[in-house]
Amino acid sequence: MDNTPILVGVGQFTERVGDAGYQGLSPVELAVQAARQALRDCGVSELAVDVVATTRTFEDSLPQPAPFGKTDNFPRALARHLGSAPAQAYWEQMGGNTPQQLVNHFAERLARGQGTLVLLAGAEAISTVRHLLATGQRRDWNERLREPVDDQGSAWNRLLTAELAAHRLANIPAAYALLENARRARLQLDRSDYALQMGELFAPLTHVAAANPYSATRQTGATAHQLTTVTEHNRLIAEPYPLHLVARDQVNQAAALVLTTVAKARALRIDPRKWLYLNGYADLVERDVLDRPDLGAYPAGVAASKAALRAAHVTTEHVQFWDFYSCFPIAVSSVAQDGLGLAADNPRGLTVTGGLPYFGGPGNNYSMHAIATMAEKLRSAPGTFGFVGANGGFLSKYSVGVYTTTPKRWQAHNSASLQQELDAVPAPPRESAPNGSATIETATVVFAKGQPDYAVAVGRMHSNQGRFVAIASDSATVSQLLAADPLGRTISVQAQASQNHFRLG
Repeated sequence: MDNTPILVGVGQFTERVGDAGYQGLSPVELAVQAARQALRDCGVSELAVDVVATTRTFEDSLPQPAPFGKTDNFPRALARHLGSAPAQAYWEQMGGNTPQQLVNHFAERLARGQGTLVLLAGAEAISTVRHLLATGQRRDWNERLREPVDDQGSAWNRLLTAELAAHRLANIPAAYALLENARRARLQLDRSDYALQMGELFAPLTHVAAANPYSATRQTGATAHQLTTVTEHNRLIAEPYPLHLVARDQVNQAAALVLTTVAKARALRIDPRKWLYLNGYADLVERDVLDRPDLGAYPAGVAASKAALRAAHVTTEHVQFWDFYSCFPIAVSSVAQDGLGLAADNPRGLTVTGGLPYFGGPGNNYSMHAIATMAEKLRSAPGTFGFVGANGGFLSKYSVGVYTTTPKRWQAHNSASLQQELDAVPAPPRESAPNGSATIETATVVFAKGQPDYAVAVGRMHSNQGRFVAIASDSATVSQLLAADPLGRTISVQAQASQNHFRLG
C-alpha cells in the first residue's frame, strides 16, 4: 500500500467584483490563494512540493489577446509566488477534462515513484479583466520565467477543425447547440418539450450553487420555466440555449489539489481522515464532430464513465455523490441520463458544486472545483463513493474519477482497448463539396446581442447521404429556421470557396 496515490489536500478561492476586500487578482495570484488553502488543508509546507502542474487559462488556450499580459510559464509562476522550487513543472493542454486527467496522470506517476508530492492548480480572472477594462483601470500581469516546464501546448487545433472554423463553429455555444438539437431529433421531441427537459435537468443545479460559498455570484435557485423562458435578461445565445443554460465564464475562481502517496503522507503525518483514494478512473477521446455516427450522443463519455465505475467495483447505486461537467445540458444528459440511466431529479443530485452556468465555469479548471468539493463531501461521509465526470472540447474528451475514503490497493487502468473500440466504429460518409438538395440533420441559429445573426446546419445529401456542414447568413433563411422546426427539412446547399451555403427548399 505504500505506493498507493492519495488525494490529501484541497483548496478553493473565489473573488467577486464588488465584495468587501476585492483586490482584482490575476489568474496566477488567484491560483496561489487556492494552492495555499490546499497545502494548509493537509498541513504541508510548500517546500515539500516536488511537482507542480496546472491547467491552462482561456488566454493560454485560445488565440485571443491578454489585455493585461500574462505569464509565459504558469506552473513556475505559481511555484515562484508560493516560494516553492519543485523539481518538475507540467503545463496541461486545454480542455475541461484536464483537471481529472491530471489527477489520473499523476496518480499513475506517483505509484511508479515519479514524484512524492504533487500540487495541481488552475484559475481564471475573466470577471476581473472585464471589470478593469470597463472602468479604465490597468494592470501588468506579464511574467517571464526561464525555467524548465513540460508544456503540452494548447492543442486547440486538435479540437476545432478547419472545416468547423470556416463555418463559424469556433463559437462554442453554436457547436454545442448543433449537438443538442441532434439529440432532440433522435428523441423526436419538439422545441418546447425539449426546452422543458433541459430546464428540469438544470434547475436542481441552481439550488446547489445558491448554497455554495465559492459560487461566482450570490444567487437564488431557479425553476425550469425561469431557466428556459427567453426574456431581456435571458436572451437566446444559440437556439435552443438561452443565457441561463450556458456556462458562465465571467468568474474569478481558482482551485487546487495536493496528491501524494500513503508512505509520504505517513512520513508527513497528514491526518488519515483527509485521505481520498482514486478507486477507478478512465480517459477517452471522441472522434471529430462530423465523423460521429450520432451527433447527439457521447460514446466516449459513456464508455469512460462505465469503465471507471467497473474499475472501482461499484455500480451507480453505490455512488452517493455525482458531479457531471455541465457547460451545456447535453454534456450532462448524454452521459448521466442516456448513458448511466440517472434521472434529472435523481435524489443524490448531479452536481456537488452547482454546475458551470450557476456555480461558475472557470475555463478549463471547473472540474478541479468539483474534485475539491467532492473531497469535502466524502470526508464528511466516510465510506461513500463520489463520481467526477469532466468533459473537454465539443463533447470531445472525457475523464472520470471515482473517489472514496475507503483504503484500496492501487491498480493502474489502461483505456487503450476501449479507445480502439470507439475508433473502430465506422464513420458516416462525408461530402466535401456539397451541391444540390439535402436534409437537415441538425441546425442552430446563432444570436448576437439578442438578435438572430446566422444559422449553421449539418445535413445529408439526397444523392449519396454524404454529411456536410453549411452556413446561412441571409435574413430570410434565418427567420424561417426560427419560425418552424428545421430538423428534417429539405434544403439546397452550394459549395463556395471554403464555405458551404444553404437555404431552405
